[in-house]
Amino acid sequence: MAVYLTKESKVLVQGMTGGEGMKHTRRMLAAGTNIVGGVNPRKAGRTVDFDDRGVPVFGSVAEGIHATGADVSVVFVPPAFAKAAVVEAADAGIGLAVVITEGIPVHDSVAFHAHAKAKGTRVIGPNCPGLITPGQSNAGIIPSDITKAGRVGLVSKSGTLTYQLMYELRDIGFSTCVGIGGDPVVGTTHIDCLAAFQDDPDTELIVLIGEIGGDAEERAAAYVREHVTKPVVGYIAGFTAPEGRTMGHAGAIVSGSSGTAQAKKEALEAAGVSVGNTPTETAKLVLACLERGRAAAHS
Repeated sequence: MAVYLTKESKVLVQGMTGGEGMKHTRRMLAAGTNIVGGVNPRKAGRTVDFDDRGVPVFGSVAEGIHATGADVSVVFVPPAFAKAAVVEAADAGIGLAVVITEGIPVHDSVAFHAHAKAKGTRVIGPNCPGLITPGQSNAGIIPSDITKAGRVGLVSKSGTLTYQLMYELRDIGFSTCVGIGGDPVVGTTHIDCLAAFQDDPDTELIVLIGEIGGDAEERAAAYVREHVTKPVVGYIAGFTAPEGRTMGHAGAIVSGSSGTAQAKKEALEAAGVSVGNTPTETAKLVLACLERGRAAAHS
C-alpha cells in the first residue's frame, strides 16, 4: 500500500508546458508516474513529446478528468495564478492537488484551501516538493533515484531535509514521503500524514521533520500521544537559529520560547518520539528503532 499516491494514480500537470512544468514532467515520467495530460487553455489539443511518450494538453482540468479519469493534479503555475488553478481543479472534482508553487500570497492560500476542503479535494502544499511513493509514482520535484521502496513513512516541512533523510535511509526505503511545505497555511498537515501512516499496514515506522516557528509540531506531538501506536522518530530544523530572528520559510516565526526547536523537541519527546539533533543522528535513531522492533518481534 501507499499513502495518497500509488502506481494507479492518474496525474495531470497544470502548467506542464512552462519551463518548470516541462522539466519536472520529464522527471516524473522517468520515475514511472502515470501522467495522463497537461493543462493549458492556450495550447489545448496539442501533444507534447517527452522522449518516447506523447502527453496530451487539455484546455481545462475538467476536460482532462473527463478524457482520462485523472485523480491527481500537480500545480506548476506562477504564484499569481495558483489560486485559480487550485480552485479549478477542486471544482472539476480532482481528489488530490499537489501545489509546488512558491511565493503564493497567504490570503490566496487561505481561500483555495477552504474551497478545496468544501469540494472534497486534498491539497498538499503550497511551497512544497510534493510526494513520492518509491517504485510507484512521484508527484512533484522530489528526486526519485535517491531511495527505494520500504517500510518507513516520512512527513516533512522541509524539502531539502526530505531529500537528506531519504538518502540517509536509502538502504531501508520508504512507503511514501510527503513534503507538506513550510508556509504558514498548508493543506495537508503533519497530523493528516501521521493518521494516514498509522492506518497504512505497510508503514512500520514514521519520521516527522519539522522546523522552528508556529505550533504544528506541538500539535503533532499531542496527536502522537493519543492516536499513534507505531514508533515515531523526529527532527526539528533550526536549533542553531539566532534568537529573535525570523529564519527560513515564511512560517518560521518564533515568539519567546514558543516555536523554538527546543520547545518542539521537548513536546515530541514527552509524547514518546525519539528526536535527533542532526539529520544523520535522526537516521541512526530510525535504524536503531527498527532493529529494536524486529528483535522484539523475534523474541
